[in-house]
Amino acid sequence: MILTPLFITFLVLVFVLVWLFANTIDKRKWVSLLISLVLTPFAYFYVFYPVLNIFSSYHHQKHFDAEMWKDKPALRYEMSREIVDENLFLSKTKEEVETILGKSEWFGWDRSIKANSPDKWNYNLGFKPGAFNNMQECIELVFNNNAVVSVKQYQLEKTFE
Repeated sequence: MILTPLFITFLVLVFVLVWLFANTIDKRKWVSLLISLVLTPFAYFYVFYPVLNIFSSYHHQKHFDAEMWKDKPALRYEMSREIVDENLFLSKTKEEVETILGKSEWFGWDRSIKANSPDKWNYNLGFKPGAFNNMQECIELVFNNNAVVSVKQYQLEKTFE
């Protein structure tokens, strides 16, 4: 286990809350301290931490890996920040992109031709973990003269039946 300042802060917060709760049970300080020391790890790992993970939007970030992109499509959102921020595919040709990412999953809509354009490639990135998340992460690569000119990430709302 890695002791980070945030972890220690949260652990102290849980300890204080358990301490206050224990003081309502018994006014003797040594009993409250004993109850707090025993219950704090349980309260942290079985109550506080799961609730924090459900309602926070934190997720792991990974470096882009073409093999993992193809093997685990549901976890592509972990690599998306590096793709967009560092413009990994800018000025790459369609053949290079297809070699790395695979075939486009769908073409994006082009208002100028009022149809799906073969110059707008879209890939599904999966769903970021968290409760009440119905937004599917997607990435779009726009080509001009057979080279990527822009990369953007967007979200699609999904309804589950």
